[in-house]
Amino acid sequence: MRGVQERGAVAALSRGPRAASARRADRWARPALSTAVAAGLVAVDQVTKTLAVDHLHHPVHLLGPLGLGLAFNSGVAFSLFQGAPAVVAPVATVVVVLLGLAAWRSRSGALSVGLGLVLGGALGNLADRAFRGRGGAVVDFITLRHWPTFNLADAGITIGAVVVALAVLVQPRAR
Repeated sequence: MRGVQERGAVAALSRGPRAASARRADRWARPALSTAVAAGLVAVDQVTKTLAVDHLHHPVHLLGPLGLGLAFNSGVAFSLFQGAPAVVAPVATVVVVLLGLAAWRSRSGALSVGLGLVLGGALGNLADRAFRGRGGAVVDFITLRHWPTFNLADAGITIGAVVVALAVLVQPRAR
C-alpha cells in the first residue's frame, strides 16, 4: 500500500460522472446534427418547390448553363422508373428509415452531415410524392444544359452521398 501512496495519484478505474455525462451528450450530438441538416434541407427544398410551382410559368435562363424550368418527375433519379409511384414511394420510405438508423449510429460529424443531407433530400422528395397531389410526381425546377432537371432535394442527396463516401474512406479503421 505504501508503494502506491509514494507514486502519487493513480488514474481512476472509471471515468466518473462527468465522463458518463459527456458520453451521453455525444451520443445525442451526431443524431441531432443529422436531424438539423435534414430538417433544414426539407424546409428549403419545400419552399423552393412551392415557389417554382406558383411562379415559374415559363423557362428562365440564369447564367451559363444554369436555368429554371418547371417539370414533374414520377420516377427517381434521372427519371428512372417513370410512372411507377406505387413502387417508388414504398421503396423510398424504407430507404428513409434505413438512413435514419444509419444517422443515429453515425460515428463522425462529417458522416452525420452527409447522412443528414441524403435523409433530408429523400424526405423532401417523399413529401412531394405524398402531399403535392400530382400523382406521386416530384417537382423539379433547376436546369443545366445536358443534364436532367432536378431540385434541391436531389442536390442534397448527391452532395450527401459524396460526403458519406469521403467520410467512410478517410475515417480511421477500428482495430
